[in-house]
Amino acid sequence: MQLAAAQLAAHLGRGLKPLYVLHGDEILLQQEAADAIRAAARAQGYAERAVFTVAGASFDWSAVLASGSSLNLFSDKQIVDIRIPSGKPGRDGSAALQQLAAGCNADSGTLTLITLPRLDRQTRASAWFGALEHAGVAVQLDPVPLSALPQWIATRLAAQDQRVVAGEEGQRTLQFFASRVEGNLLAAHQEIQKLALLYPPGDLRWQDVEAAVLNVARYDVFKLSESVLQGHVAHVQRMLDGLQAEGVAPVLVHWALAEDIRALKRVKDALKARTPLPLALRQNRIWGAKERLFERVLRLVSDRDTAKLLHAAHQVDRVVKGLSAKGWPNDNWLALQRLAWQMGQMCAGAVATSR
Repeated sequence: MQLAAAQLAAHLGRGLKPLYVLHGDEILLQQEAADAIRAAARAQGYAERAVFTVAGASFDWSAVLASGSSLNLFSDKQIVDIRIPSGKPGRDGSAALQQLAAGCNADSGTLTLITLPRLDRQTRASAWFGALEHAGVAVQLDPVPLSALPQWIATRLAAQDQRVVAGEEGQRTLQFFASRVEGNLLAAHQEIQKLALLYPPGDLRWQDVEAAVLNVARYDVFKLSESVLQGHVAHVQRMLDGLQAEGVAPVLVHWALAEDIRALKRVKDALKARTPLPLALRQNRIWGAKERLFERVLRLVSDRDTAKLLHAAHQVDRVVKGLSAKGWPNDNWLALQRLAWQMGQMCAGAVATSR
């Protein structure tokens, strides 16, 4: 039986099945689904719990199979929690899982919970997964797409009695929040919890959310991007040194710089097509302080400037991926410093001219 993540709570309210399979790479959703199943089981008297983490071909599956028939003297119900981080149980594991699925029944006193990463089509078509799916409930935990992330954030805020202000400002706030945590629901969850600690129940203003979400770390790749757009070349160098010292991945720093360069190009192309500037900025998810910086820089940088930066970003992309690029340092951070300096110098000239 397949079940969508959103249907799990209602399903658990109607009763428990003897077997659950959670599969997906979204850590937060996986944790929450597993917690919900275990909480429902505890409420129905499943007092004991055995946890098995499958690691390597030498894993002893006989211990897993035996656990279902070794109930504690003080409890007649238990949870068998099996975690397979690789998603590949191997030949012995495949046979064991099919045997486990065949023996699952509501009267056994055992609830089996199996946690897997995202599975490819071939694995989902395997005999062992088919047996588990047939015997119990399989819940696929897909990432929340960006288009649905603002509503997901709003729902989570509502659960802690908070909400963004009504109207355009509120929608802008949610879009900004979503753009900062895209692809990382665990970070989004932590930021939402932080808002509950910082502000009382009720309306959250744009300034509240911006200040809380931006203040994530001492050195922030997103703040680096803003400093580059402001043309603060010396400050950019200090931030790069800090990011390097903190062990931030060079590929993330490159992404932040290259994304702004690509956005500059896209917005300039949109303006040529007579798209109004506010709409072009919204379409490219340019919000808050960066929106004002883009407005100032866009008026003065040329197509030639953006073309040069795009080429430079492409070259540095090669460097951070371990390839050579003619005329560029082979060291990741030296290449990033040069890219940031070129971009910062261009923006510094634009900012100075606009004053």
